[in-house]
Amino acid sequence: MSATYELRGPVAVITLDNPPVNGLGYDTRKGITDGLDKAQADGKVKAVVITGAGKAFSGGADIREFGSPKALQEPNLLSVILAVEACTKPVVAAIHTVCMGGGLELSLGCHYRVAAPGTQVALPEVKLGLVPGAGGTQRLSRVIGVENALNMIVSGEPVKSELLAMAPGQKLFDRMIDGDLLAGAVAFATEVADKRPLPLVRNLKAEHPNPDAFFQFARNTVGAMSKNFPAPLQCVETVAASVYKKFDEGMKQEREAFIALMMTPESRALRHAFVAERATTKIPDVPADTPVRDVKKLAVIGAGTMGGGIAMNFLNAGIPVVMLEMKQEALDKGVAIIRKNYDAQVKKGKLKQDKLDARMALLSTTLNYADLKDADMVIEAVFEDIGVKEQVFKTLDEVMKPGAILASNTSTLDVNKIASFTKRPQDVIGTHFFSPANVMKLLEVVRGEKTAKDVLATVMALGKKIRKTCVVSGVCDGFIGNRMIEQYSRQAGFLLEEGCTPQQVDKAVEKFGFAMGPFRMGDLAGNDVGWYIRKRRYLEKPDLRYSKTADLLCEMGRFGQKTGAGWYDYVPGKRDAIPSALVDGMIEKHRAELGITPRKISDDEIVHRLVYALVNEGAKIVEEGIALRASDIDMVYLTGYGFPLHRGGPMCYADTVGLFNVAAAMKRFAQNPHDDAAFWQPAPLLARLVAEGKTFS
Repeated sequence: MSATYELRGPVAVITLDNPPVNGLGYDTRKGITDGLDKAQADGKVKAVVITGAGKAFSGGADIREFGSPKALQEPNLLSVILAVEACTKPVVAAIHTVCMGGGLELSLGCHYRVAAPGTQVALPEVKLGLVPGAGGTQRLSRVIGVENALNMIVSGEPVKSELLAMAPGQKLFDRMIDGDLLAGAVAFATEVADKRPLPLVRNLKAEHPNPDAFFQFARNTVGAMSKNFPAPLQCVETVAASVYKKFDEGMKQEREAFIALMMTPESRALRHAFVAERATTKIPDVPADTPVRDVKKLAVIGAGTMGGGIAMNFLNAGIPVVMLEMKQEALDKGVAIIRKNYDAQVKKGKLKQDKLDARMALLSTTLNYADLKDADMVIEAVFEDIGVKEQVFKTLDEVMKPGAILASNTSTLDVNKIASFTKRPQDVIGTHFFSPANVMKLLEVVRGEKTAKDVLATVMALGKKIRKTCVVSGVCDGFIGNRMIEQYSRQAGFLLEEGCTPQQVDKAVEKFGFAMGPFRMGDLAGNDVGWYIRKRRYLEKPDLRYSKTADLLCEMGRFGQKTGAGWYDYVPGKRDAIPSALVDGMIEKHRAELGITPRKISDDEIVHRLVYALVNEGAKIVEEGIALRASDIDMVYLTGYGFPLHRGGPMCYADTVGLFNVAAAMKRFAQNPHDDAAFWQPAPLLARLVAEGKTFS
């Protein structure tokens, strides 16, 4: 049983005990109702306290039961709350640390609530594409006011208990308790033991002085901010029901909205992302209790945009960084950019000046490799050339202390080869940050053949400390993200040859939900980066065909925003991408030289060729063991490549469409004489899943 029962004088204490956050799984729910029955039957019990063991009252639903029969098995949460309300003895919720989702809804069903200061209180269901489903929209508005409740429910963000306790007229907390919460809750329960009638939140009124105007304003505002997600607007409607309808009618509307949203692809995508992010930390052969190495000082090789961004992550986490460059001018420029980034945060009110000063004080610079000898870990962020990497790692092997972790920020190169440049390959690992490194959430952690388990565990823990979403990748050209994006980019090039313009492709992809289309992305990243990689590919993989349009663009010196011209034209000081007649002419001329008659290509074909290219390559990556699971690929694309969150990532999207339909589309694409027929043969894993009627998930 995931709930315990004990007596403290005349008070029965039911303690939720389902680590780590006392999720309201079946056993916990059953423990609550059994405890209530026991308290009801015991004439000596005058009141009941419900609290949570460890570091939470309750974080809500138990994610381990998502999608399983136990999630709906009686007593479900609604039944538990009804049992609490129906208890003839006062039930007091003793809230602490974390009180979220179903945990908050459970407490709102109790007759009284006492809380410890600093408790994080939230109804975060909207982040899973849902409305609260156990009375949250109906009860919260009755205890903290309609506007406060709507703000909490639509944002899903936590609010500290002491702030809520200060809200005028609030009826959420009957008492704030400093010190021993349980002792205070038992004392409070004893005080109210004989008070009748027992107060119920459902009997309170949810009121607003001008509800029609308020809710219309909320619909307009929330609708504009959540166009791809239906849940926020449903939150507005269900909170409105708390004002306009009787309690039971509002509950019915809330439940209907919850069930309808549960079936939407957007909610499935958000729930998938929620579970997938937690799954990234699970490495089958590296147990959670694997000892980690101390990283108290970090070194970064390279003070460019990437090196400076990487350094900022560690400075933000309070870890001293020494940054190395070959020339003082490069060091000075790098430090100036870091300070400029921090200054911008101070101007926006996101950082205080004393924090800026503290972070900059942790940064030191050097021109001498010998000054890195005390660092516990070093990350190189130098030019993406294997010869340059060899030189750097041979030097690091000589100067770094034994046990120091040697990491490469390479985005495509062979980490095993890089490790072979040292006498300590077990200490070498890939840490592929994404630009801008101080902003982007994704960190691809590349595990070499000889990377030690404690090195991998250390880097994963360090990634969490610097607030990155870490995804483990095996070694291959481009790892997970860049290996897949190459196929996406190849398809984008073929689309130009067949009749599209760069802006048509970008608009179709952005309408689908990507933050940026492939050609705007190329201009932002620098088209010369892709050109450099393609030149290497022409030698290594002569059979792999690319459209020549991107090479022709680079031969014109159009490298993107940094040169003021790429696939688009740019005005100095502005980021607006202006369609280029010069580029359109180049594409038309190249198309004519190939003897291709342009055709009209639909937005659907554009999107499916680009996205299914990701899916097919992703299936190969999973089968080869480069990615541990398909959901890891989704996290790479959601956090590093701007894939639309409401689609859940490429592999989740393929599951939503249906793998049979994905494979059928690939077979059609293979018939296109101007495409790469060999690539469009469904990957073995994809073909097998289709044959077995299974999904990536």
